[in-house]
Amino acid sequence: MRSDNKMKTKWEQLELVQPNALKILRNSIVKNRVAHAYLFEGSKGTGKKEASLLFAKTLFCQDRIGYQPCYKCSNCRRIDSGNHPDIHLVEPSGLSIKKEQVQYLQAEFSKTGVESNKKLYIVNHIDKMTVSASNSLLKFLEEPGEGTYAILLTENIQRLLDTIISRCQVVSFRSLTTEQLIEKLVEKGLSTSDASILSHLTNSIDEAIELSEDEWFGLARKLVIQLYEVLTTRPQQALLFIHEKWISHFKEKEQAHIGLNLLMLLYRDLLTLQVGHESKIVYLHKLEDLKQQALQMTQQKVIAYIEVIMKAKNKLNSNMNVQLLMEQLVLDLQEG
Repeated sequence: MRSDNKMKTKWEQLELVQPNALKILRNSIVKNRVAHAYLFEGSKGTGKKEASLLFAKTLFCQDRIGYQPCYKCSNCRRIDSGNHPDIHLVEPSGLSIKKEQVQYLQAEFSKTGVESNKKLYIVNHIDKMTVSASNSLLKFLEEPGEGTYAILLTENIQRLLDTIISRCQVVSFRSLTTEQLIEKLVEKGLSTSDASILSHLTNSIDEAIELSEDEWFGLARKLVIQLYEVLTTRPQQALLFIHEKWISHFKEKEQAHIGLNLLMLLYRDLLTLQVGHESKIVYLHKLEDLKQQALQMTQQKVIAYIEVIMKAKNKLNSNMNVQLLMEQLVLDLQEG
């Protein structure tokens, strides 16, 4: 088993953000009705992998109390460190999970458990299986050995074979609310302001932390605020700003999406202030400036600006050239 799990999540912590999913898992243990195969489905960052490792501890813990693992015995510690011999974690090899990986699992599971009569395999991104790998896994699911358990993880349940879904107990993981994500990021050491902005760009704790540590993203935020200030105070210079500073930084489509999202959040903050919801603004460190600017624009104008940015985002999705798109966006915002 290999694991890159950074969070040593405890049952209570995950239950706060995924109460329904954890209730299903808890009941299956308490009632001694553990399924031979589970399918954890939900968007990125909802704790599916953490829950799979937590469930593994519950199954293998040497000193379990009810449904709660002890987190201290040798099995719990080895699951945390990723080296338990009877737990196998499968990740995509390159862009997909291949038939050979499933065949390796089958070979391993034909053997007796090294230290117990139980064996567990966890397959992450199950939707990335090749057709031949899916067929091999299906046979594996149809004929589970005694004491064999499977946990399959996916962000795209609609891509899975119905025959695979039907052989698993499906457990759905809901997306974190913005408030929950901000709270988690602040616990990880981010400022409330940074957490607020990042919570509107991603629903994944890990992705938010990666962005916060990325030098590219730090400069991207500064450039977005600079563009906003240019558009607000000296709009005639905005096109020059795009050519001299913006285009060279936001080169890729995904980067351009982040830039447009950050810019739209600034204008959305203006509208939020205008309707009297100061507690909901995102750019907390720009609050005083935004208050002044919110008084100087009509709601209709701010709404028009937001609509222009949303149209630009849609054009970006249709593969419009980024430079042409930004030039047109600036011209439209100047006219607004």
